[in-house]
Amino acid sequence: MFTGLAEETGKIKKISKGTASSVLEIQAKKVLEGTVLGDSICVSGVCLSVTSFTTNSFTADVMHETLNRSILKDLKAGSIVNLERALTLSTRLGGHIVSGHVDGVSEIISVTKDDNATWFEFSAEKNILKYIIEKGSVAIDGLSLTVAKLSHHSFSISAIPHTLAVTTLGTKKLGDKVNVEVDLIGKYVENLLKFDYSKQEPKKSVITAEFLQKYGF
Repeated sequence: MFTGLAEETGKIKKISKGTASSVLEIQAKKVLEGTVLGDSICVSGVCLSVTSFTTNSFTADVMHETLNRSILKDLKAGSIVNLERALTLSTRLGGHIVSGHVDGVSEIISVTKDDNATWFEFSAEKNILKYIIEKGSVAIDGLSLTVAKLSHHSFSISAIPHTLAVTTLGTKKLGDKVNVEVDLIGKYVENLLKFDYSKQEPKKSVITAEFLQKYGF
């Protein structure tokens, strides 16, 4: 789990492509502090496991499914990505709960200035929009952002200069694509409401009178 507050941006040093997968080598600094093999790092919204690391970079495997569902397939050497280590129980949850499991890819369809803020409007399909509410949270490339406006085909966020300066959001322009992860709680609530318990076979318990007698109860 992550908070959606990027700790730093990193640079893609190398991409080794397989038949339907990739290995990313990412230049980083802050997120390598205290990192061990197998740790999770959120890379522009995608939770990846560290497979090796040096003092200034780490590698991570990206499987076919992840490439299909995210913008990681569009990365190239030199691309900049948002990086965040997994949260701990002592971490301040300044953003919202982000799993690093991308729900879809959206396109930036407008960028406008509003005094010190910059508005970004993202296209979105119904399977994304149904989980988004005005003033709710959404993760864009791993960044926890507040939904400022909602329409039948898009949603918008308003970013302050600091966010633009320290994340990849400041480099985004019209037509760029981003990873989108909706609020996790909404998906669980939906599943509980539509789940049909009548179609589930009750599990038979292995605890019987004979079992208890056998083990001295």
